Amino acid sequence: MSDDPETARQIEELAADDRPLLVLDVDDVVLEFVRPFPHFLKSRGFQLTLASFRLTGNIAETASGRLIEQAEVTALLGDFFDAQADWQSITDGAAQALATLGQRAEIVLLTAMPHKHRAVRRAHLDALGLNYPLLTTEMAKGPAIAKLRGAKGRPVAFVDDQPSNLMSARNSVADAQLFHLMADNTLRAFLPPTPGDIIAVNDWSEAAPKIAGALGL
Repeated sequence: MSDDPETARQIEELAADDRPLLVLDVDDVVLEFVRPFPHFLKSRGFQLTLASFRLTGNIAETASGRLIEQAEVTALLGDFFDAQADWQSITDGAAQALATLGQRAEIVLLTAMPHKHRAVRRAHLDALGLNYPLLTTEMAKGPAIAKLRGAKGRPVAFVDDQPSNLMSARNSVADAQLFHLMADNTLRAFLPPTPGDIIAVNDWSEAAPKIAGALGL
C-alpha cells in the first residue's frame, strides 16, 4: 500500500528521535468523538442511530427520517472537524497517561482526516495541552507508522479504535505492539473478536501500563 505524500512530508519535518515510538489515533483515543458527534448532528437537524460500526447508513434527517448518503456524511464530518474545538474534549485519563509515557517515549498523533483540517486540529490539541506532533493521513496508516519508525528498528506501539487501522499497522510493521482502545466500549458489540495479537484495553488506566511494558519503558 502506497504512502500519502503529504503525510510523508509531515514526517520529514519531525526532529530525529530514537526513543521507543508510541503512535496514537486521535478520534475516540485521545479526543472524544462518538459521544459528542450525535449532539453536533442534532444541532444540524440529523440523528445518529448506531445499528452498525459505521456512519454511512446510520445518520438520518430528523424531520424526514431519510438516511443520508456518503457525500452528505463526508460534508457533515468536515463541518464537525471545522468546529471540533466546540465539541471534542480529551478522553478520560489520556492526558495523564500521555504525560507519563512521553517522558521516555516519542509520542506522535496520527489521525485519518483530510489534510485541510490539520491546522484546526493542531490548534485545538494545543489549547488542550496536547502538544505532541500531529500527522494527518488520507491513506492507510501502516506505511506512515513504518516511515515514522525509521531504519533503527526501535520498539513501536500503536493505539487505535478502528481494527482496520491496526491491521494496516501489522501489515507494515510486523513487530508493532497493537492496542485497541475505544472511548465508548459499548461499540465493541458491533465488531468481531479482536485478533489474538491485538491487545484490547477498556480505558487509559488499563492501557498505560501495558503500553509502557510493551515499549520497555
